[in-house]
Amino acid sequence: MPAKVGLPAPDFESDAYQKGKGRVKVRLSDYKGKWVVLFYYPLDFTFVCPTEIRAFAAAEKDFEKEKAVLLGASCDSYASHKNWFERDLKEVEFPVIADKSGRIADEYGILIPEKGFTLRGTFIIDDKGMLRHSTINDDDVGRDVNETLRTLKAFRTGKLCPAGWKEGDKTLN
Repeated sequence: MPAKVGLPAPDFESDAYQKGKGRVKVRLSDYKGKWVVLFYYPLDFTFVCPTEIRAFAAAEKDFEKEKAVLLGASCDSYASHKNWFERDLKEVEFPVIADKSGRIADEYGILIPEKGFTLRGTFIIDDKGMLRHSTINDDDVGRDVNETLRTLKAFRTGKLCPAGWKEGDKTLN
């Protein structure tokens, strides 16, 4: 059964590439106490994906201010990530999960087995490990990182936020 908003996020453990560290183990459970923004992109060495990855990297400090960590992911191998990120995406500091088997992507409901890659999935997981937000779109269109950050900030208020709410706006309670 794919991950569902309002329920515990599926835990996982996987190898990941991280700048300056090389191969690291990433376990979702290691991030208890922090908010996590997990985003899946379809494939390394593509056209739309690096625009999103760079946008997340440029906003990483803003996510950190919200006590959130970024985790990128795709169904590519560690070697592919290492090659691509060291060559073309040197500004990326956060771990990028190598979900070669597609097991994690399948648990989050975004794997396209017949293609061997994923849809674009963005998941916000709260500091208690609950899945609070999920957006999924086809691979042709990149996501808006500012909207992900706005959504995270809204959840972190702990209050009811109306449509279009922005930081500093009034909440409904």
